[in-house]
Amino acid sequence: MKTALRARLGWISALILIAASPPADPAARSAYDPLAAAAAETLIGNVEAGVPPQCYTKTGARSNPCWTCHTSRNGRNQTDDWRLQQRYDFSDLGLTNHWTNLFQDRRTAIAAIGDAEALAYIRQDNYTGLRPALLAHADYPGWVPDLDYRQGFDADGFARDGSDWRAFRYKPFPGTFWPTNGSTDDVLVRLPPRFRNDAAGHPSRAVYKANLAILEAAMAVPDTVPDAQLRRRIEPIDETAAAIDLDGDGRIAGSVEQIRGLPAHYAGGAAGENVLRYDYPEGTEFLHTVRYLDPDASGLMSARFKEVRYAVKQFRLTEATRQWRYREEEQERDIGGLPHYSGTSYTGQTNAFGWRLQGYIEDASGRLRLQTREEQIYCMGCHTGIGVTVDQTFSLPRKVPGAAGWGPQSLAGIRDMPQAGSAEPEILRYFRRVGGGDEFRANTELLARFFPGGLLDPAKLRRAAPGGQGDIRDLILPSRRRALQLDKAYMLIVREQSFIHGRDAVLEPAQSVHAQLDNTDTALKASGHTYKDGRLWLDWDAPGR
Repeated sequence: MKTALRARLGWISALILIAASPPADPAARSAYDPLAAAAAETLIGNVEAGVPPQCYTKTGARSNPCWTCHTSRNGRNQTDDWRLQQRYDFSDLGLTNHWTNLFQDRRTAIAAIGDAEALAYIRQDNYTGLRPALLAHADYPGWVPDLDYRQGFDADGFARDGSDWRAFRYKPFPGTFWPTNGSTDDVLVRLPPRFRNDAAGHPSRAVYKANLAILEAAMAVPDTVPDAQLRRRIEPIDETAAAIDLDGDGRIAGSVEQIRGLPAHYAGGAAGENVLRYDYPEGTEFLHTVRYLDPDASGLMSARFKEVRYAVKQFRLTEATRQWRYREEEQERDIGGLPHYSGTSYTGQTNAFGWRLQGYIEDASGRLRLQTREEQIYCMGCHTGIGVTVDQTFSLPRKVPGAAGWGPQSLAGIRDMPQAGSAEPEILRYFRRVGGGDEFRANTELLARFFPGGLLDPAKLRRAAPGGQGDIRDLILPSRRRALQLDKAYMLIVREQSFIHGRDAVLEPAQSVHAQLDNTDTALKASGHTYKDGRLWLDWDAPGR
């Protein structure tokens, strides 16, 4: 099931690294050079790097993890790619699975790493040194991380360093992004200055909160709800500061905790900007960090970062242009084009829908370095060419509603809410449709816990659903032993610097994954196990079942 954006400019441009002189100030270079790997890259070996390893899963007739990403058109997303559940519809180059790390047997090497060694490694700070190392390159054109994690966040989730990044809590996307399958992560959002200022141009926390609440309502309510009937629980917002009647009571006064009806425009310095459902304003930024699993830390969030990922909405499309882009992408997929994105490793990759992405990853000694262009393309397919995303993003549409949703990521108290339009809890539905707790059906811990005798036990899963006694931590957090094994497996990939062959922490060679494919039927259509109902949006008001 392919996810990569198909090229308009032909396959040769995707094979050759776009020329760009690496920032080169010899006086500024040091032993730690986060740009060295990107500077050394010459050719891209896997031009289908945007097709993730999970798309090579052996589905058979009954195991369908594909429905979570490939679904019918929704909101402003016109991809409508649910048929990719039925066929391994790859290009000729994509028929070979380049993610060969899935098949490596690292069990002996994992066992050779002691728990104390792993814990000492994942508890080291490898983030703080990245910014000064990048600033030593005065002509580096890329994004330089500007959040000081050491200062932390206030009670409202705002970074205490004054950078205006704001952390939010969200329900992780099913499968790969669950901690039990390898990593913890967090996401922060920042709106451009006009959204953080009042009408006079002065910084205003009250206006910034109002604009974030409006954005939350525009992104997180399912498309089955018309604009006029929209309802979204929000943190307390001062209507007077916003100068907008947010709760629809006919007056602008006091504090409100619900948006009723989609506001026509944003507040303060952004009052001249229209609110559009499922369309982030130009200049919206996201910061996404991927972490190791620290079994003794809050939320298992390690001090060491595996990756620092950044996205910014470079430009906003008109509706006519958006529709044209989707039609163009569909036509290019039909003729078998290969993926192409503008940019270099130094500038990041920009897709046809206005988003520029860039990332940093560990070098062999564990320091963060700029990803090569091929490594950056890894993220582009899922943030460009799949049907489930909301304006090419995953996390904010899944934000916990209201004030409880602002703050550093924590799974505590999050129930297994169903997807919008669904009749059963999301994780339960995923387990039922996949026949396991990950795309590869390789998570033996979840199989033993929730599939006794090979059969799913729904009652165990419903304990985390609305009306149950637990939360999703009971379903998607690993045991201490598994967490450390996953850490060690990834440490080996870091030492090898073999990210272009896969980043998944695999504890033993994958069995339910194709190494080589023909363009063929997945067998899901014939068995009646394809679905068109995958949605990012959640029914946060679902009653207990």
